[in-house]
Amino acid sequence: MSISKLIKSLIIVVGASSVFAASAVHAEDMTGAGATFPYPIYAKWADAYKKATGNGLNYQSVGSGAGIKQIKNKTVDFGASDMPLKAEELDAAGLIQFPAIMGGLVPVVNLDGIAAGKMKLTGDVIAGIYLGKITKWNAPEIVALNPDIKLPATDITVVHRSDGSGSTFLWTDYLSKVNAEFKSTIGSGTAVKWPVGLGGKGNEGVAASVLNIKGTIGYVEYAYVKKNKMIYAQLKNRDGNFVEPGDDSFKAAAAGAEWSKVPGYNIVLTNQTGKASWPITGASFILMYKQQADSTKGREVLKFFDWAFKNGEAMAAELDYVAMPSAVTKLVQETWKAELKDTAGKQIW
Repeated sequence: MSISKLIKSLIIVVGASSVFAASAVHAEDMTGAGATFPYPIYAKWADAYKKATGNGLNYQSVGSGAGIKQIKNKTVDFGASDMPLKAEELDAAGLIQFPAIMGGLVPVVNLDGIAAGKMKLTGDVIAGIYLGKITKWNAPEIVALNPDIKLPATDITVVHRSDGSGSTFLWTDYLSKVNAEFKSTIGSGTAVKWPVGLGGKGNEGVAASVLNIKGTIGYVEYAYVKKNKMIYAQLKNRDGNFVEPGDDSFKAAAAGAEWSKVPGYNIVLTNQTGKASWPITGASFILMYKQQADSTKGREVLKFFDWAFKNGEAMAAELDYVAMPSAVTKLVQETWKAELKDTAGKQIW
């Protein structure tokens, strides 16, 4: 499927409440904005929730940085970010955050004659590519990992996000953990100063660039890989095993997360231990104000995510996301009860 068809399909999934069909958005619809990483599953949940309840979700897939900005500016009912905010930043802004879904970020390439999942890469090699130090596809570092693949003597074209992005945070957080030079030169964040490459807006933009330009490498959420039948690479994980992305390897990465012990659920799942663990796994987070000026809208947002927690696991699995474990969703609901109130100080959940 082409990226244009993917985007079209996602617009259809969100239906009348999509930001792309703004004329059909109803005043009572919930509004959210932020991460493109979870957009396919939020779209799928929104369509099912609309059919089940009649209530719509207008979610803008604009990137984590823009989502954080919009919730802080109070222009949406919730923000969404793949980079969790630290407890002190949440407190300063009067926000809470909670994890809604987990998934994996995947390196993708556009090279003729190479099947999906056959190329092997390591974090060190990817860091070298994004630092501009490894510039050819037949570089010795890549050939050593792929002796059975005929690699072309062509330039590598790097593709990265151009917008403030939680995907970029996960990508750079991982590369900073496995490569000291990357950490000191580029570092981690939703937006960094890239020494090389082309920028694409959203997961959609990066996927489109990789699909249309030969010799490229980029990073996108796994749902975009599956929808577009993109060529992805295996990655060597912290335990030294080459693994493929997918539901099982994402679950393996998340298995050791101790959500109850971290203020604000500030957990990053990159470079986790475990023989089957996918090294660039992450959660996507929802941001809401502790004091809800419109308690009806705030309550409806909570109803939506409560419904998704209870009914959305199979839909998440279809797109190779990982639903939050029931123990975690119970913690999240306890947070809702304790923290979210209306302007009179009354609980809204």
